[in-house]
Amino acid sequence: MPEEEYDMLELPESRTIAKQITDNLKGKTIDYVTAGHTPHKFAFFHGDKENYDEMLQGQSIVKAVNRGGMIEIDTEDCMILLFDGAYPKYCEKKAEFPKRHQFFAAFDDDTALSVSVQMYAFIGVYPLGKCSDEYYISSVSKCTPLEEGFTYEYFRSLYPDTQKKVTAKAFLATEQRIPGLGNGVLQDILWNAGIDPRFDMREAEEEDFVNLYKSVTETLKKMCDEGGRDTERDLFGNKGGYITQLSKNSLHQPCMRCGGEIKRAAYMGGNVYFCEKCQKR
Repeated sequence: MPEEEYDMLELPESRTIAKQITDNLKGKTIDYVTAGHTPHKFAFFHGDKENYDEMLQGQSIVKAVNRGGMIEIDTEDCMILLFDGAYPKYCEKKAEFPKRHQFFAAFDDDTALSVSVQMYAFIGVYPLGKCSDEYYISSVSKCTPLEEGFTYEYFRSLYPDTQKKVTAKAFLATEQRIPGLGNGVLQDILWNAGIDPRFDMREAEEEDFVNLYKSVTETLKKMCDEGGRDTERDLFGNKGGYITQLSKNSLHQPCMRCGGEIKRAAYMGGNVYFCEKCQKR
C-alpha cells in the first residue's frame, strides 16, 4: 500500500502566500488569537501558546516574507512563524470561520487568518527580531535559488564531497542545504534535469551538476511565477497555476517527454516519482 502524502510548505507556496498576506492583510488589526484550539499531537508551538493572544492583541499586520519554505508574518512588535505543514487560510466572512484550527487570528473587521496542520507543523510567536530557531536562522542566512547570489559556484559548493554515497534527493532536499527545496518540488526539478531521485551523485559528471543547477533555478522560478504548484493551495484555498509533471496527479500517466509511465516508490521517508526511461539512474 503506498504511503499517504501530506502538504508541506515549500518555496513556491511560502513565497506565494507571503505575498498574498502582505497584499491583503497589511494594516489589519488583530482582535484576538487562539492557539491549539483543536488538539493535534504533531502541532508544535514555540513557548507558551497561551501567551500568543496577549502578545498579538491590538497589533497590526505590517508585512509577510518567506524564509525558504517558512512564512514570517510581522506585526509592529512581534513575528508569527509558520513552517512544515502549517497552512494559513484567509477567511473573509464570519460564516467562513472554521471550527477546527491550530492557530486563529481574528481581525477587527470580522475577517480572520486560520492555520490548519497537515501531518506535522511548527507555529511560533516571537518578539520581533528575537527568533533563535536554528531552522529560521539557517533559512535567513542562506541564498535561495531566486537570488543573484545563488550562482553555479555557490550551488557546486553545497555538494558534500566526502566520497560517501549521496543520492540526488539527499543532495538537494536534506540538511537544509537549499531552504524551501523539499521532497515536493524536488520531483519536477529532477525530471527537468533528467536525473532519478535515487541516482548516486558520486557517479555524476560536471554536466550533471550543470543540468541540476539550471533545473533548480529555472523550475523554482517558474513555480513561483505561476503561484505555486497545482498540488498545493494558496492563502484563499486555490490551487497553484504550475502544472506538475511528476506528482500524485501524474502517477501512471505517460511521461510528457518520452511517453514512459510515471512511477512512484517509497524512498528516504517519502514518495518519489520518476520516469525510468528518461531519468538517469
